[in-house]
Amino acid sequence: MALDQAKKAEIIAKYARGENDTGSTEIQVALLTERITYLTDHLKTNKKDHSSRLGLLKLVGQRRRLMRYLKKVSLTRWNIIKTDMGIRN
Repeated sequence: MALDQAKKAEIIAKYARGENDTGSTEIQVALLTERITYLTDHLKTNKKDHSSRLGLLKLVGQRRRLMRYLKKVSLTRWNIIKTDMGIRN
């Protein structure tokens, strides 16, 4: 299930770097993290849902690539988003 508009707007407002910022790396990581937590909870109850499990693995890989890019570009922004989201290395 996709994020509802209110939750998505709240995440964008929290991690936006400017007024019209909707696609910075921090926002993308935050949105992916929300979807990952939703899918993780879904898979705890629906253990045989393998198609959602594959989607979850793709999302985790995408978030990992974004975090790797953010670490190369700005280590301070990487540390901030990592601690806010509770992402492990």
